[in-house]
Amino acid sequence: MDNLLSIPETMLPEDPAAARIDAGEDPASVAADLPSSSLPWAVLAERALDGGRSIEGYAYARTGYHRGLDSLRRAGWKGQGPVPWSHEPNRGFLRALGALSQAAGEIEETEEEQRCRTFLVDSSPEAAQQLLG
Repeated sequence: MDNLLSIPETMLPEDPAAARIDAGEDPASVAADLPSSSLPWAVLAERALDGGRSIEGYAYARTGYHRGLDSLRRAGWKGQGPVPWSHEPNRGFLRALGALSQAAGEIEETEEEQRCRTFLVDSSPEAAQQLLG
């Protein structure tokens, strides 16, 4: 998708949670220490969904999604525009958004599932392809 309105891409700052999770630290501990980071919430959501725990996954994903919106706004995002998957620090938010779409679908919140899917595609078609297939 082309950025026809020339809305600048939003690039979140480096996320200290990423190194800790990459090093194998428990994402619940990372979320407790860095609750404003979307990444540990997204990882917890994905694990819950992979384990068949839809409600738990939904709660984690919704937390990560809202934390990500806060981060995006602090980074200058105005409610629209690209959030590129290629920029690693954006992936926590994008993963939380993808997990929220999946979890909403699993609990039959169809409108939210579609809204999140559309938001993900609009923000980063690459993320949508990676996360939703």
